[in-house]
Amino acid sequence: MKAFYSDTFVLPLPENHRFPMAKYRLLRERILAEGIVAPEDLLLPPAATDEQILRAHDADYLERVVGGDLIAHEIRRIGFPWSPEMVERSRRSSGATIMAGRTALDEGIAVNLAGGTHHACRDHGEGYCVFNDSAIAARALQAEGRVRRVVILDLDVHQGNGTAQILQGDPTVFTFSIHGAKNFPFHKERGDLDIELPDGTGDAVYLELAEEGVRRAIAMSGADIAIYLAGADPYHGDRLGRMALSMAGLAERDRLVVGLCREAGLPVAIAMAGGYAKNVDDIVAIHTQTVRIAASL
Repeated sequence: MKAFYSDTFVLPLPENHRFPMAKYRLLRERILAEGIVAPEDLLLPPAATDEQILRAHDADYLERVVGGDLIAHEIRRIGFPWSPEMVERSRRSSGATIMAGRTALDEGIAVNLAGGTHHACRDHGEGYCVFNDSAIAARALQAEGRVRRVVILDLDVHQGNGTAQILQGDPTVFTFSIHGAKNFPFHKERGDLDIELPDGTGDAVYLELAEEGVRRAIAMSGADIAIYLAGADPYHGDRLGRMALSMAGLAERDRLVVGLCREAGLPVAIAMAGGYAKNVDDIVAIHTQTVRIAASL
């Protein structure tokens, strides 16, 4: 199985910043150390081009991101200070999901070791998301003539509001999100299928509803490929998640989603999405088991 990474381009963040950038480097090191992905199958993707990004984002927004012309409010909304590294990494992260999609169509499954930037909307970024890699990748694969229809299976703890906003009214890309009802974003966009959960939801209820939602999304979408956002943040130890899933429950979630896609004959491109546990090793362990399960199925 091939995996794509973009953590070479490190964002300059304050030491007390709560976004755990180290998780990307540690994840890459761990999957190599454990032999889950061979060194020759761990690849740096090309950056997403302007043409690819503009299928999902407004030209004015892209121009201001690239030129460093975002105003203070917009930068606060994203959560990262602007830098050339931020722009390059955001392009590479979107490029990694495009490459994971292309590879999944050829080989059945592939992984972006970052991505899942589902809060980025057409005309702004927010929630640590600059460009929406899922929307960009879905439309890139369509523009290349590789697929007609795409299903986005978002199992991050936060609603994929940006994905839903960008793709509203597009019958060729089906958006499914299962997320905390009272968690960020506090204004939810309407996706094609949304399941909202109360704080404290545990393994049994989550897995039952996730299975129902994924089955419905696959059946309703008629998709040629799935993009799966495997967020680590439903974990009970996550600072921003407010859910109560165990690591074992999250592993079962990954087996469930990938297994249902395989059962339906759908190639799967996986992105890591969120993870904000107090102990970064917990986040890395959850993401690692996602990659391990993907490689084994």
